[in-house]
Amino acid sequence: MMSKRRYNQYCAVARALDIVGERWTLLIVRELLSGPKRFKDLLVGLPGIGTNLLTARLKDLEGYGVVRRTILPPPAGSKVYELTELGRSLEPVIAALGQWGLEFLGNPPNQEDDLRPAWAMVAMRSALKPQAARGLQETYEFRIDEEAFHLRVKEREVEALQGAAVDPDLVVRGSTQAFLALAAGQVEPEEALDSGEIQIEEDQETLTRCVEVLGLSLTPKAKDAAPE
Repeated sequence: MMSKRRYNQYCAVARALDIVGERWTLLIVRELLSGPKRFKDLLVGLPGIGTNLLTARLKDLEGYGVVRRTILPPPAGSKVYELTELGRSLEPVIAALGQWGLEFLGNPPNQEDDLRPAWAMVAMRSALKPQAARGLQETYEFRIDEEAFHLRVKEREVEALQGAAVDPDLVVRGSTQAFLALAAGQVEPEEALDSGEIQIEEDQETLTRCVEVLGLSLTPKAKDAAPE
């Protein structure tokens, strides 16, 4: 059953909020932007939501054509939820909210806040500068704690996906907190490299292009100091 609460306003913003404004809904979209997820994977990625509420939210999103159920091809064969084309069109909305929210992220989380590698990738993606990807065709892999993600760059299109990349042009390693600090501007890339909180594989020129796509920058001094 679709959500019963409505603003009853003939306004595009109000209508959009009728569909995605319920608590947890945009966070479900956030989880699915990196790829299809099983129901239990969504429960893990959305601590505190509860099974019944997740079921209800997914049913609403299916009804609006934002999410669909499908089966992964062999050998996985798992039943998963994935975003439709309409659902994926929400990516700029999530990115804009993430960029806006970075201003309020504040200091490292307290014990009451969950912190997951996938959310660091969301923060990094929110800071992307697609215009910096002009003329590029590269793949950057991020190994955040025990999880892998990658950005696939082609011209001005940047796609963020969960999992390791095939033959990446650059591999960046670090903790969830280190990547969040970078995305929030709490630490400069050269500081993170010099301290070892962020480590890279491959050449310096590729790193420079990567941080530009991420909306960051390396100072000339850092270029000399960063490991190759």
